[in-house]
Amino acid sequence: MSLFSGLYVGTTALRVASDALNTTAHNLSNADTLGYTRQQVSQSSRHYNILADATVSTSAKEIGMGVRYAETRQVRDVFLDQVYRRESGRSAYYEVSYEALVHVQNLLGESGERNFSEAISDYWETIQELALDPSSAVTQGLFVSKAQTLIERATNVYKSLVDYQNNLNNEVEKHVKKLNDYAKRVVELNREIAKIEGGGVEHPNDLRDARNYILDQMAELCNISYSEDANGYVSIQIEGVDFVKGNIHYEMMMSENEYGYSIPFWPHIIESTVNADGERVYSPEEVAKGQVFNLEREISSAANTDIGKLKGILLARGDHPADCSEMTDAEEYDKKIAPSIIMNVEAEFDRLINGIVTTVNKILGDAGYTDGTDATDNLLFVRINTEGMNAAEGWHIGNIAVNSKFLQEPALLNFVKPDDEVDQETADKLKEAFEKEIYTLNPNSEKRTNFANFYNDLVFQVANTGEVNKLLYEYQLDTQEETSFAREQVLGVSSDEELQFMIRFQNAYNVASRYISTLNSMLESMLNQFGA
Repeated sequence: MSLFSGLYVGTTALRVASDALNTTAHNLSNADTLGYTRQQVSQSSRHYNILADATVSTSAKEIGMGVRYAETRQVRDVFLDQVYRRESGRSAYYEVSYEALVHVQNLLGESGERNFSEAISDYWETIQELALDPSSAVTQGLFVSKAQTLIERATNVYKSLVDYQNNLNNEVEKHVKKLNDYAKRVVELNREIAKIEGGGVEHPNDLRDARNYILDQMAELCNISYSEDANGYVSIQIEGVDFVKGNIHYEMMMSENEYGYSIPFWPHIIESTVNADGERVYSPEEVAKGQVFNLEREISSAANTDIGKLKGILLARGDHPADCSEMTDAEEYDKKIAPSIIMNVEAEFDRLINGIVTTVNKILGDAGYTDGTDATDNLLFVRINTEGMNAAEGWHIGNIAVNSKFLQEPALLNFVKPDDEVDQETADKLKEAFEKEIYTLNPNSEKRTNFANFYNDLVFQVANTGEVNKLLYEYQLDTQEETSFAREQVLGVSSDEELQFMIRFQNAYNVASRYISTLNSMLESMLNQFGA
């Protein structure tokens, strides 16, 4: 090999060592950058210069042409990426369920003095006092006023649950918008990556990092699957339906149901019509066909139906404020009410109020103090704001109030029989009605309870379910953290390791420099010696 060829070999080593140092410095400077994947330099030998072909007895005479900077590759594990994204989505799902139960428990607990548990306890105590002395005008007045307090506070609790549903509905809209923004950015990155890699020279690793980070964020929101084609385009499916395909983004849209709650759906898989303004319109039936999430499927880790924050929010929110009329059919209850944390509590809570109101009205009606019908003139509890409601909808929180005439004149409930005897029998019936353990929280509950303990049982059920969901969430969080740690071991930047690489490449750079300096001195000496 000539000295000039040696200089060329040394130059290639110098250049590769310099590029490797730059890559190491890039890793160190991005050690704390979200979504960054550490990069490694891949080196290979250049083509050999063949001086003589191989013969039977000798090998070919070749001269090395130095080292080549092959590529800077990302250090990732595709399997760990898939596992991490699946487990992070599952953690997000159980986090939503747990947080929803905690919030509902706080609403039922009602911090402060004026809470519902106190109201129902006071009402029960008043009924007990009434049973001791039905003729007491003071107790009769308390019986009416405590009934009003009971209804007012029940309405406040129910309204708080509905408000929380509305807040979750806002979260649904926010996350759907976020998913669409992510998809648009993925399409942009697909185009940029394909354009750069199409030249066959550069590898846009930072752009790939940005795309992978978006996939991580999308995986927390919903159950995604994805694949990359030969051109570098990533396609994404949500719940098995195309969301991004190459450079196309299929938008996820929202439609409001009759209660104003947003339903995410896929417009590209259903039929639509065009209105007079030229806008596409989707019927409720078509929206139902194109719903992104099938919320009626059984929640199971084996079937991967427990993945995604968005699905968790939709399940917790439900699709409308529920009432006890939806608990008469056990099959319908299991299908439509039970899966939703908030709707289930709303229906159970309404069941308590409905039971108290209808039972008290019937007992007083049978005794002749009211007419015992649904007319709003002579009942203790009357229905209000009933315009547009039918009789089948019955008595529910929000349309119940205490009759104003009894509030103004409680003595109308004097608990005196026509023969002027004290009506002890009716007072005892009211007490017995509160003590009878003939009620259940829901169609699936086997425990019998009474009006006095119904609310406490409801709060206990929420707290107990919350503890179960807390354990599920913590267990899933441990699984996610283990997966994240394993993934970080592969793609994360270790400062100590990068500093070792830096020393190694610095030494390689110094060796190449000395090699070139030595050859340069030899050439200079030869030229001086021969007088050139």
